Amino acid sequence: MSEPDDMTAMPNESLTQADILLEGFLALDTPEGFRAELIEGEIVVTPPPDGDHEKYISRVLRQVIRKSMIDMDVSGNKGLKTASAAERPRNHVIPDLTFAPVEADLFAGADCWMPGDGVAMVLEVTSTRPNADRETKRRCYAGGGIPLYLLVDRDTSTVTLFTDPERGDYRELHAVPFGKPLPLPAPFGFDLETADFL
Repeated sequence: MSEPDDMTAMPNESLTQADILLEGFLALDTPEGFRAELIEGEIVVTPPPDGDHEKYISRVLRQVIRKSMIDMDVSGNKGLKTASAAERPRNHVIPDLTFAPVEADLFAGADCWMPGDGVAMVLEVTSTRPNADRETKRRCYAGGGIPLYLLVDRDTSTVTLFTDPERGDYRELHAVPFGKPLPLPAPFGFDLETADFL
């Protein structure tokens, strides 16, 4: 009887640590209402949001639907794979809202984790880990080439629009305090009113 071939004895031997992390992340059984993300090599699980968090999302959503230059499809909690395929593991992030032009039909038939190609804007409202929204998720969205990142920061009472993604970050930002309007460029083309954020 011949000895087993060492090359076939361990089928997972060629997996990298990043592959194992991604495999473990994708196999997570997250409790109902919780959200799991893979952000810059760290698995992050967040609890269900509070009512104020949802209030800000609703305020933005209503304005986008009523005022945008073109019709937008909107998805809450849509999983996005961001960053170049060469980065291991790819980030798996879930924005509070994802906006895409209706004509792009991005969400129809999409897997639970889809690339950010064609997404017009993502929205985050700060919650239990505000620095993740301000920094790490910002870099994830920029790395995925998402042109606009809108951040409602409850701790600082500001709304910030990050634009012009390049080399893993946004090159421009425009921030206003709650109560002031924030211009959103095309394809939105309107001033986001924040008076009712106060």
